[in-house]
Amino acid sequence: MEAIHLASDTLPDLLSRAVERDPNRTCLTCGDDSVAFGDLESRAVATARAMRHEGLERGARVAVISRDCIACHEVFWACTLAQTVLVGINWRLKPAEMVAILQHCNAQLLIIEAALLPAFEDLRSTCPSLRRVVVLGGADSLSHTEYAMWRDSAPATQALGEPSRTDVVVQLYTSGTTGPAKGVELAHTTFVDLLQGMRALGDEWMGLNQHDRLLHALPFFHIGGLWWVVQGTLAGAAGALMPSFDAAHAVEILTEQRITKAALVPAMIQLVLAQPGCRPGRFALEALLYGASPIPNRLLQQAMSVFGCDFYQIYGMTETGNMAVCLRPSDHSAHGGAYLESAGRALPGVQLKVVSTSGESLPAGEVGEICIKSPSRMVGYFNNPVATSKIMQDGWIYTGDVGCIDADGYVFIKDRLKDMIIYAGEKVFPAEVEAVLQSHPGVKEAAVVGRQHPIWGEIVVAFVVADGSKPKKRGLLDYLTDRLADFKLPRVIEFIPELPRNASGKVLKRELV
Repeated sequence: MEAIHLASDTLPDLLSRAVERDPNRTCLTCGDDSVAFGDLESRAVATARAMRHEGLERGARVAVISRDCIACHEVFWACTLAQTVLVGINWRLKPAEMVAILQHCNAQLLIIEAALLPAFEDLRSTCPSLRRVVVLGGADSLSHTEYAMWRDSAPATQALGEPSRTDVVVQLYTSGTTGPAKGVELAHTTFVDLLQGMRALGDEWMGLNQHDRLLHALPFFHIGGLWWVVQGTLAGAAGALMPSFDAAHAVEILTEQRITKAALVPAMIQLVLAQPGCRPGRFALEALLYGASPIPNRLLQQAMSVFGCDFYQIYGMTETGNMAVCLRPSDHSAHGGAYLESAGRALPGVQLKVVSTSGESLPAGEVGEICIKSPSRMVGYFNNPVATSKIMQDGWIYTGDVGCIDADGYVFIKDRLKDMIIYAGEKVFPAEVEAVLQSHPGVKEAAVVGRQHPIWGEIVVAFVVADGSKPKKRGLLDYLTDRLADFKLPRVIEFIPELPRNASGKVLKRELV
């Protein structure tokens, strides 16, 4: 078995090792575009040199607004080499929401897909920290620079410096129920330490290897999507990128490229299974990784029947560096599927506890807040020590999820402390939607909740108290559409005379679901 170097490996170290195995092997494909392992590394070096030549120093933020493509991953690896920080931004957000993130992280370089650029006005004036805007897929030479031309412009003598394992390499944004979005800082250790530690103990987990062909359908700006591509690359596996998820295209890739391992959220699984001709025996899948939201038992049973492969469920969050808990293939069938309602057990190297509202550790079976200590945990929230201290204490991440751990170590999620809604794997925070609704002149009050849905996991439902004459639902939706990303929009709007409240005036959302 290959030696494990737990004390010194950085991401570029591990990429170089993957390149040495077979530099000419295809690493990533995206439509008609492809890149070999050796070319990915050389392009990343060139991009890192361009960043340094631009004047970006250690810790400078490099923002990317794009659907997934090979260049996105060149930029990621370049950041690990140049000691800069990738800020992946959800391209589905409204321009104002994306600009707010660019301003918050003080981005010095923006790399943006050409098709998305027209939605923005003068970025230089709204984001004064930007040194340059680089465009993927064409550019106006008078105001912006085309990516490949910019990437290859720096001299080969440009120094890069020496990466450290504790360098922050990624900053991904997650919103709270109140206040501005928070930038989760993740280091090399997030992508390296957990799986390396498991391998050192003889636990190969999914056994990712150079013979695998992976489907990359999760978005680049989510920890799950980026983490899955990075792990596949480090293992030497070939990967097929989807710029954005489309179920019919996913089936085409799965079958024509004989994909062996894939990572999908439950809503994606549901949509894939609904495609014509999706039947047992058609796929070459050996393992399927799922998570991000609860999965209905009926859907899981159907998927297990059609795909006929091993299933892995993972539980974690951006702040824990993606996965921390796993329900393994053996758990999916053990005791007649009795564990299918569980999120799984802690992975080797991860510690779990459940605490009461007063912070005391609770015994097995008792319900409280789930806390996770993982070698992959975040460094902290960017420029937000107060929020960091609330969620991370003595290395423990307080997840905000309510649940219990049984005597055998299986985690059962019961509810969420926060009112977060998970729609098709996207996190929606009711307070944000409520604030926009209540800015409408025809709305007096509003409460937003999640309602279970067989395909999307949950949908956003808004309960509205009108201010005077009742506004039209269509008009409310048009108002929201101009101000919120599409996945945050209510799928149901119900008008009610008043919101249910307790004696202290708190809205009783449980009565609205």
